[in-house]
Amino acid sequence: MKSKKPLRPLQLAVPDEAIQVDKFLTASGTFQDGDLRLNQKGLRLMSEDSGSQPPDIKEFETQFALEDLETIKVIGKGSGGVVQLVQHKWTGSLFALKGIQMNIQETVRKQIVQELKINQSSQCPHVVVCYHSFYHNGIISLVLEYMNRGSLVDIIKQVKTILEPYLAVLCKQVLEGLVYLHHERHVIHRDIKPSNLLVNHKGEVKITDFGVSAVLASSMGQRDTFVGTYNYMAPERISGGSYDYKSDIWSLGLVILECAIGRFPYIPTEQEEGFLSFYELLEAIVDQPPPIAPPDQFSPEFCSFISACVQKDPQERMSSLELLSHPFIKKFEDKDISLGVLVDGLDPPVNYLG
Repeated sequence: MKSKKPLRPLQLAVPDEAIQVDKFLTASGTFQDGDLRLNQKGLRLMSEDSGSQPPDIKEFETQFALEDLETIKVIGKGSGGVVQLVQHKWTGSLFALKGIQMNIQETVRKQIVQELKINQSSQCPHVVVCYHSFYHNGIISLVLEYMNRGSLVDIIKQVKTILEPYLAVLCKQVLEGLVYLHHERHVIHRDIKPSNLLVNHKGEVKITDFGVSAVLASSMGQRDTFVGTYNYMAPERISGGSYDYKSDIWSLGLVILECAIGRFPYIPTEQEEGFLSFYELLEAIVDQPPPIAPPDQFSPEFCSFISACVQKDPQERMSSLELLSHPFIKKFEDKDISLGVLVDGLDPPVNYLG
């Protein structure tokens, strides 16, 4: 048995001979798109000014190949692929292996390439770690950190609602992840929803699934494309307008309010008949006043926090950095509250990703 070595986030290692000139798939079995090269050995990013010479790289310390991973079971489906729980044969470490079929339309392929680049460079305790990635036989495989308590979907199914102190701790972690994405990586996630916020047994909350995120390219720092899950989509996105980082804040506000009241905020209450259709939901998000936290059930700080997130005018919305200083977050910072207490004893999740 080989000695155990600590695993570190994804390092770049692709042999020089794998770099070909074909558009997406070379004769040697390497997937490439722009400056990205990916094959059975791993991933490499070529800098635009490096010419034909590959940049200096430091190889992954532990020998790591797809053959070193044993499948335990399928644990869910993410955007574009199946997720399996796998174990490294030599270290015993558990990972989530996400497989993505690349026989897909051009726009989706570009989103997956973006996910690879963001995962490869992410260094944040509140973003799910990608330890390695491979390409083989038309499938890109991401070796991801295994979050063993599942997503917020799994937790809400069991606890029904989450109390304010735990929501504050949860919010702070997600906000720190968004601050990293928005201000350091210049990325809009564009699909913040309960199934993309994962939790482990220690109560750590991490953002995952960048398959539809986008690096801001314009000098205005805005995007005008329409992707993501419509339920949590900000009004400016649904109406086809330009949007920026604050579209993620709207989505976060809906997610946190859903965790508090135990239902999606735009679903009619028990006193109302029927459910919103797709078009009724979009119309409600764009035309109706935003949802609120019932003031007779929640503290003024929580109500204020939700309001700060779901302002219809994005310019009136607080940013992720500003929200970290909101009274609702500050209210519980010195209370030594752990989400680990909340998730301890819950049944194992059925699905890893929704």
